[in-house]
Amino acid sequence: MLLVVGVYIVAGNLAGGAAAGRVGLAKGAVPAAYQTLVQKWGNLCPAINPALLAAQLYQESGFNPGARSPAKAQGIAQFIPGTWATHGVDGDGDGDRDVWDPEDAIPSAASYDCELAKYVKDIPGDASANMLASYNAGAYAVIRYGGVPPYRETRNYVKTITTLAKSFAAPVARVDPSRQAAGAIAYAQSKLGTPYLWGGTGTAAQSGRFDCSGLTQASYDQVGIKLPRVANDQYNAGPHPARNELLPGDLVFFSHDPADSRAIHHVGIYVGGGYMIDAPRTGAVIRFDPIDGGDYFGATRVTEDGAKALPTHV
Repeated sequence: MLLVVGVYIVAGNLAGGAAAGRVGLAKGAVPAAYQTLVQKWGNLCPAINPALLAAQLYQESGFNPGARSPAKAQGIAQFIPGTWATHGVDGDGDGDRDVWDPEDAIPSAASYDCELAKYVKDIPGDASANMLASYNAGAYAVIRYGGVPPYRETRNYVKTITTLAKSFAAPVARVDPSRQAAGAIAYAQSKLGTPYLWGGTGTAAQSGRFDCSGLTQASYDQVGIKLPRVANDQYNAGPHPARNELLPGDLVFFSHDPADSRAIHHVGIYVGGGYMIDAPRTGAVIRFDPIDGGDYFGATRVTEDGAKALPTHV
C-alpha cells in the first residue's frame, strides 16, 4: 500500500539516499490522472521518492482506485480499514478522508511511509529499505535486527519494490543490454509467417498461433524470463531506453494515450534498423514491421529481476 509519482524525483538512488540530482520518470509510466499527486507527495520525506511510491502503488492495485482485495484492502493504495482509520489523511482538504479517493489515498500512503521511516530513522543502512521492511514486517523487527530483518518474505519485498521502481524512472545512463535478447529474437524469427490469433499464446490447441503479447511472452520464456500476459504489464519488466538507444531484443510499445502506459495496446520485439517482429492483428501473420508511427509509446529493456518483480494480480 503505497504510492507517488511525477515528472522528476530527487534521490541519490531508487532505494533512497542523499539527493544527487533529478531523475526523470519513465514516459507515461504513471497514468496522467495521478502524476501531479504522485509527484507532489512522492517527495514528502527523504525515505521515499515518486518512482518508489509508484512501484508500490502499481504492486498493490495496478493504479486502480476501485481495487478490493480478499483481505479487505481498499482503493488505489490498498489500505485495510484499521490502518486507514489511524493513518488516512484528508489530502485534498475537502473535509473528509475517503479511501476510494486517490486525492486522499495517495497523500495518506506517502504520509504513512514517512511515519514508518521516522520510527527507524536511527537504524543503520538504507533509509528506504528500512522503511519498506517496516511496512512489511513492522518497525519493531527492523529495530530489533538493526536493519532489514532476515525474513525471506521481507527481503523479497524490499528487493521487489526497489527493482520495480527502476521501471518507473527514466534511466540516467545508458541501459545495459540484455543477455537473453538474442535468444528471444531467434524464437520470434522462427515464428515469422504464423497467422495471428487474438488471445493466442502458441499452444497446440491454438495451432501455435499468437497475439502480440503472447509472442513476446513466449519469446522471453524461451530464455528463462517469465513476462506477464498483457502488453501494458510487460512495459514494467525493466528500464526504458530512449528511441535513439534501442537495441535488438528491446520490447517496443504502442499506446492509445501517449501519457499512460496502462493504455498500451500493442507490443513487438525490436530487431534493429527501425524494425520489429510482431503479431499485428487478425488476418495478418507474424512479420517485420516498422516501429515509427503515430502511436509509438516507448521501449523496455527486459531484465530477469524486473520481470520477477512484476505483480501477478494487476
